[in-house]
Amino acid sequence: MKNDNIITLTDELGNDISFEFLDRIEYEGDEYIVLCCLDTMDEDGGEVTILRVQDGVDEEDYTGVEDEAVLDAVFDIFMKNIGEA
Repeated sequence: MKNDNIITLTDELGNDISFEFLDRIEYEGDEYIVLCCLDTMDEDGGEVTILRVQDGVDEEDYTGVEDEAVLDAVFDIFMKNIGEA
């Protein structure tokens, strides 16, 4: 069975990491994706990763978010979207 919500990204060391796509959020003019790392999932869920979306040449590029205020704001919107806030 194919799961369209699974994406694989390559980290800076060349390792492929699989994520479940959870949400796409616009915040202050930028777009972010919320992902759950499948490698760290357990019965309580997994580690959530938030990346900023950038337009690439052939496809989208994703970059890490350093600003804690932006991370908190995007995470709060995500929690509201899933009815947890």
